[in-house]
Amino acid sequence: MWPFSSGPVVPVLRFSGAIGMVSPLKPGLSMAGVAGPLEKAFSLSKTPAVAVLVNSPGGSPVQSSLIFKRIRQLADEKKKKVYVFCEDVAASGGYYLAAAGDEIYADASSIVGSIGVISSSFGFVDALKKLGVERRVYTAGISKNVLDPFLPEKTEDIERLKELQRDVHDVFIGVVKERRAGKLKGPDAELFSGAFWSAPKAMDYGLIDGIADVRSKMRELFGDKVKLSVVPLEKGGLLARLRRAPYAEEAAGTDGLISGREVLATLETRALWARYGL
Repeated sequence: MWPFSSGPVVPVLRFSGAIGMVSPLKPGLSMAGVAGPLEKAFSLSKTPAVAVLVNSPGGSPVQSSLIFKRIRQLADEKKKKVYVFCEDVAASGGYYLAAAGDEIYADASSIVGSIGVISSSFGFVDALKKLGVERRVYTAGISKNVLDPFLPEKTEDIERLKELQRDVHDVFIGVVKERRAGKLKGPDAELFSGAFWSAPKAMDYGLIDGIADVRSKMRELFGDKVKLSVVPLEKGGLLARLRRAPYAEEAAGTDGLISGREVLATLETRALWARYGL
């Protein structure tokens, strides 16, 4: 019997959006932004569980790793079991966060996976020529201008980037294999190809444990009187976020126009979601 008549309380954290894709008007998920709420969630209740909702197309591998590690540290320290629930997307860095769960669930229509690494940019070499613009760059270090979008690509630069990607991919694969040990059923070549699947297929591959929503699962585990207590990730409105964000002074000019930095950040974030048809 639970020690409080009103029913057990399960703290709920919701990780939504791109990871580490910081723009002044809409900061992405980062360790700095979730550290406090994580501490609160794992200390809020005596119930031996914390629920985490993930709705993310990925982003920074470093921020994904930092958040993942902190969840596991707190789970071990506080003797809590972590239940993760995938929403629209838990892909790439979003699945990295999901892997912090002792059990992972998803909606039947959730998109799960994309265990890979991607880098993208643009090339503006011909555009500069057409505009009659001469770009001047001076460096100390022969590799300082690697993958400069205003210069032609070099084979050695691309290989250097791919080597870095392989290293990051290996770390990601290691985390998934450790956290889903004994559950993974698909061939490595498929599981870690960067492909993504609907929840039923992801369950067949052992990437998730079942199809369920947070409320139904918590009631199944802790009874109908269980209460879900959402721990918000950030406080304050737009102005508060602007003050905390890097380059906040560039978020908008004196005429109220959004800066070029903000536009590019928005396009990058939109492109992350678009990969999954959203």
